[in-house]
Amino acid sequence: MKFDSSLFLSQFALGFYLASVFMLIALYHLWRAKGELARFRRHLSDRLEIEAEAMRKMKTEVETLKKENESLRVKVNALNDQPERKLGRDLEIYARAEKRMLINVPGFAPAWETAKTEAHNELAEEEAGRSAPKRLFTRLFGGGSPTAALPSREDSKTTVDAGNGHKD
Repeated sequence: MKFDSSLFLSQFALGFYLASVFMLIALYHLWRAKGELARFRRHLSDRLEIEAEAMRKMKTEVETLKKENESLRVKVNALNDQPERKLGRDLEIYARAEKRMLINVPGFAPAWETAKTEAHNELAEEEAGRSAPKRLFTRLFGGGSPTAALPSREDSKTTVDAGNGHKD
């Protein structure tokens, strides 16, 4: 058997060799693409697991914070219901209202400052021992209740109506 070298160098053979080279290159790139796709899938599944874990942690943290918030809200409401806290809260409300009145109402500030100064001076004298506390006398002798200083709305309506001769 004699080998004919022209068979290996024919146009068909050269096309076959060239196609085989392109096929090997294409198979190599296909193999690399499949490997990269597998790597991307692993990366995606790892990332999804990490994000799911983080979401689960955030949800549990949000739930615990909601529970803590609710318990703190209940505690604050319970503490605000104590008489001492109510007085402090009322004092804060009055202080804020005073600030707003001083800013917004032009004629209120001088009269209010005068009344505050007089009340402060009275308390300073009582604390220094120069005068007896008025609260002590009102408790002992019943000189009037603290609410009698300002008439209620019903009392003021009846006194105004009685002065005019009108009755409800």
